[in-house]
Amino acid sequence: MPRKRNFAALLRWWRAQRGLSQLALAQRARISQRHLSFLELGRAHPSRDMVEQIANALDVPLRQHNALLVAAGFAPEWRETDLAAPELAAVNSALDYVLAQQEPYPAVVVDRHWNLLRANKGAGRLVEFLVGPLSADAKVNLADALIAPDILKPYLANWREVVRYFLHSVEADAAADGAEETAALLARLRSYDGVSQAMANAPPAADAPVLPMHFRKGETSLKLFTTIATLGTAQDITLQELRIESFFPMGRETAEILRSWARTNHSAKH
Repeated sequence: MPRKRNFAALLRWWRAQRGLSQLALAQRARISQRHLSFLELGRAHPSRDMVEQIANALDVPLRQHNALLVAAGFAPEWRETDLAAPELAAVNSALDYVLAQQEPYPAVVVDRHWNLLRANKGAGRLVEFLVGPLSADAKVNLADALIAPDILKPYLANWREVVRYFLHSVEADAAADGAEETAALLARLRSYDGVSQAMANAPPAADAPVLPMHFRKGETSLKLFTTIATLGTAQDITLQELRIESFFPMGRETAEILRSWARTNHSAKH
């Protein structure tokens, strides 16, 4: 994203990011190509409604929608609410419900940059088995934990394959949101040992419908695949950037291990 945050520069950058010609964007935004050209050159100043039309046509996330408004001299439209705020109580209840329903299998809530916000007990048991218990106030970034050489990598038998797919998803995020923070995350992840080699190697032929994360520690082998859910119709930046990642066993053996951990944990408390 351009460091010079004027509207014309941002508009040109976003159009290039979306791979659109001036004509294609003008048609999407329902304006003339001539007017769009004047906006990109800084020869015309957009109204607030025009910024809204263009932001919607470019399908920019809410955070970047605000940035376009501010660059054009208008107040931001979309708010960013702390997840703990009372007005998000219904959403918090829904998140807790989803995490609880996933038991005894792991599930986590993360933000746009994979910072851990919440986890269920199943996730806690998996992490404790692999790397030991975390302190209650530990700051965890799941992307770093997955790709750094000294956290989960020693226990991830198919680390190269998993990293390849995960990095592609972060690359897509960086292209979609254009945020400096996402670009910085991507650069940091690419800098870790072994990542460039993993990305250069061709992926092996698929022998399963989804790629599992194959954890192995001692005699214990766990194969898990994940699903990622987002909140629909989010009208708050915090909520639009939330992700719920749920882990499911790929086979009866993994399922039984996860269930046995839950039973053992339950018995220890009674």
